[in-house]
Amino acid sequence: MNSSSRFLNPAEAARRLGVSAKALRLYEQRGLVAPARNAAGWRSYGPEQMARGAEIVALRALGLSLAQVARVLDGDAEGLEPALAAHQTTLEAHARQLAGTIETVRNLRADLARGQTPTVEALTHLLAPTAKLEVEFELPWPWGGEPFMLRDIRPLNYIVGPLGSGKTRLALRLAEVLPDAAFLGLEREEDGSATTQLNADPALRLRVDQALAWLIEDGATASDALIALLAGLETEGPSVLVVDMVEQGLDHATQQAVIAHLRRRGPDGRPLFLLTRSCVILDLAAVGAHESIIFCPANHSPPTRVDPWPGAPGYEAVASCLASPEVRARTQGVIAWRPQSALHQRPESGHRTARSPFTQTASSSNCDEVEGSTSKAT
Repeated sequence: MNSSSRFLNPAEAARRLGVSAKALRLYEQRGLVAPARNAAGWRSYGPEQMARGAEIVALRALGLSLAQVARVLDGDAEGLEPALAAHQTTLEAHARQLAGTIETVRNLRADLARGQTPTVEALTHLLAPTAKLEVEFELPWPWGGEPFMLRDIRPLNYIVGPLGSGKTRLALRLAEVLPDAAFLGLEREEDGSATTQLNADPALRLRVDQALAWLIEDGATASDALIALLAGLETEGPSVLVVDMVEQGLDHATQQAVIAHLRRRGPDGRPLFLLTRSCVILDLAAVGAHESIIFCPANHSPPTRVDPWPGAPGYEAVASCLASPEVRARTQGVIAWRPQSALHQRPESGHRTARSPFTQTASSSNCDEVEGSTSKAT
């Protein structure tokens, strides 16, 4: 081994590979990569381990589960065909969009040659051919009807806040005002609607079965809660989906698999708004460019966007709202309560009040249960 080769600690290696330290640790636990050990016995990553890590990251980007990645690394091509087919479909869609943009540029140049000046709107459209989704509305109670605008809605949008902060009411309002949006509530498992949907729609059942198989290979545990969630996520029709407490009923490994599954949809995925208080679903160290965090403060100031790095305004407040699934399991069933008199008061804004569906307390917990994680709750 070349003594001049630089060995990185897990945090540095994860940063270089473009994944979170938790993800890198998961690859180790699944036997996909074996870190070296320095003289003190600490894990380290040299050129060989980094090359292996880059291969894993690339295969994950193709949409392979961890089990499929392991098979491909061992020389077994099973599972590659559907992943490559999906990647080809994505590339072809991008190619069609690019071809359309090229044709527009060609037409603008032809207009210039004829002495016609392009409009500013036409030139702007070249840089942003698809209009970004945005919405503006008045905030519902417990806010005071303040105007609120949400720009640059991304494929993954997390809604976070302490107990009683209004995040569920914000989510319901978003589902009302966003075009073709749907709300997936906490009752998704209890009311039997998922089973009814699956029995009535063979195509939906096929999509759910395929997603479930991928998740199980990625370490998830099959459950009624997971199937009900997938039935909502895989339903065609809504252009935006708002999901209340996406982690409900899911254990640690299943939550890891679910968020990896949602991330692999890429920048073209249908926008999702995920209410969460899980540091597995919202790992602050793993938030990517196509994700955003919307924080609802406890004092009912208007919701704000929060950047996912330490020191950013609101970062510590968001971190304090997140905890591990194990902590959340200890507080399952605890509900928010307010005096009976408050239930009969009508807010001045005229918005109706609704039963609070919160089921967790605002307890805080350190989420650094996996070595190398930089996300924390204080």
